[in-house]
Amino acid sequence: MAVLPLFRKGSARPVNGRNPRTVLWHRILRSFLHLVAFIFLLLVVIGNVSNSAVLRQTYFVKIDLSDIVPLSVPNAVLINSIARSIGLHDFYQVGLWNFCEGYNNEGITHCSWPRTLYWFNPVEIILSELLAGASIALPSDIIDALDLARKASHWMFGLFVTSAVLTFVLVFVSPLAVSSRPPQTLSPDPGVNRLHPPHHRRTFILFRAFPFTIITFLAALFTIVAVAIATVMFTIFRNVFTNSSYNLNIKAGLGNQMLAFMWIAAAFNLFAFVVELGSCCAACCGGRKARKQLKNYPEGSTTIGTATPEMREKSSVRSRSPGVATGSNS
Repeated sequence: MAVLPLFRKGSARPVNGRNPRTVLWHRILRSFLHLVAFIFLLLVVIGNVSNSAVLRQTYFVKIDLSDIVPLSVPNAVLINSIARSIGLHDFYQVGLWNFCEGYNNEGITHCSWPRTLYWFNPVEIILSELLAGASIALPSDIIDALDLARKASHWMFGLFVTSAVLTFVLVFVSPLAVSSRPPQTLSPDPGVNRLHPPHHRRTFILFRAFPFTIITFLAALFTIVAVAIATVMFTIFRNVFTNSSYNLNIKAGLGNQMLAFMWIAAAFNLFAFVVELGSCCAACCGGRKARKQLKNYPEGSTTIGTATPEMREKSSVRSRSPGVATGSNS
């Protein structure tokens, strides 16, 4: 009984260049990283703009004034109810565009109209809601820090919006930075390079790899700086309001959901930049051994060991001359 020959599946990897599947996965990875970062940046940008399921829980800081009168004072519960009746709300929470206020037993009752370059001024908000003749001794530290908070809030607003726009654009254009014929796929065989020419290294780096590296760097930088400003600024707000030396029983806390969204977006944009930087460095420094071999290879030669069988056969035919054949016969 005849035995059929075994056929092995040929490798899908090309003679030079990248595997098409590898190119596809590289492009998907870049888009995925920027897509996740954009989703979380979008949640940060639109957080606290309305009283909806997810947005109401997405805020930078929440100030609780429900127990603003010290509990050591007699009839503190009664006094607190009087404080509410003169215009104060139980809590105030801050987003990128506005603030929301409400009562502990009712939830959010009102959100201010979103404004560009918004900054949170708790003194103005709280004092504007008090009826005539009422006053509250707010910490002096918060008044001194208002000017700094205004400038930091403007920078934070601009950086968050800019990083969100850049990240959204990179979702669609970042796959263009991946090529099936990058400079590092250069072959030490001149004949292979003629059949499958890779991109010129300087042109590829100058007009493709380097610009995408700069854009991803800016997106990561803007996101990280905005997140750092927001974290530091609202941490200072929380510490000033909760300073025990004033004995006002004001509670304040950072929004854990907002913090998580911010830092996740920053982490994904940073990882996308690291990936793009590695690709740019590979295009710049990769293929060094092949370029060195090409410089040392004799001019006029077309093939070396990595050539295809067809090219080897053509080269062997060219190398046979009548003089050499005659000399061998003699």
